Amino acid sequence: MDENDDFVRKALNEFQRILRLSGPAASASYSLLGSIIIFSMGGYFLDNHLLTFPLFLIVGLLLGLIVGFYGLYKFINK
Repeated sequence: MDENDDFVRKALNEFQRILRLSGPAASASYSLLGSIIIFSMGGYFLDNHLLTFPLFLIVGLLLGLIVGFYGLYKFINK
């Protein structure tokens, strides 16, 4: 039983180490995706309200890409 417990403990420690190392990259990718989705949705709702489809959707998408990649750039150069 001790051997099995030791194996499980080592496996869990390794899994925690991998998660700890991948955390910042996951955060950067969520920021990129989140900014694209939020700005695109904002543009979509503006288009529906102002009846200008697809003008603000495209503007929101481009703005989301710019903001997202700027955040990714800041993360990489940290």
